[in-house]
Amino acid sequence: MKQTPNSESVREHGAQLSTSNVQLSGDASTSNIKNRTSNILRRIVDLIVAGIFIYAGAIKALDPVQFTSDIDNYKIFPWPISVALAFYLPWLEIFCGFALVVRLLYRGALSILTTLILTFTLVTIAAKVRGLDITCGCFGHASQNWSFPSHLATNLAILAALVVLSFKAASGNRPQSVV
Repeated sequence: MKQTPNSESVREHGAQLSTSNVQLSGDASTSNIKNRTSNILRRIVDLIVAGIFIYAGAIKALDPVQFTSDIDNYKIFPWPISVALAFYLPWLEIFCGFALVVRLLYRGALSILTTLILTFTLVTIAAKVRGLDITCGCFGHASQNWSFPSHLATNLAILAALVVLSFKAASGNRPQSVV
């Protein structure tokens, strides 16, 4: 069988393509491992943040009278609103925490929890600036002896985790460009 120059170049080009494919699949497996590791780490952070909010919500839901008092100590809302918040907020935290666990309404739960922790942090800072020496009520009796810096550091760490999860969730829905 006579080979033409075109068939040789096709054969050489085919060899180059198969070599490129091997290199791409090697790169893809490394990328796949990185993606898998990133997904596992993100899931661990999901579960930690969800656990924090489920625990905090459950502690407050079990003692709404104490939580009402904790809210009222901030001197921001009238008593009836403090009572309503004390009965509503714990369940919102619990439901949003479960939404993170089961990944149902995930982005909405992240948005709500980010807003809550940001609000809690700002209200705590405002109380400190006004000279109020109060416990936050975040984790019931467990957080009564926390100092202001430790309370602030905890809130900022949770806020940072929520922001990272929100950015990852938002970037996960964008189409990836192939180069």
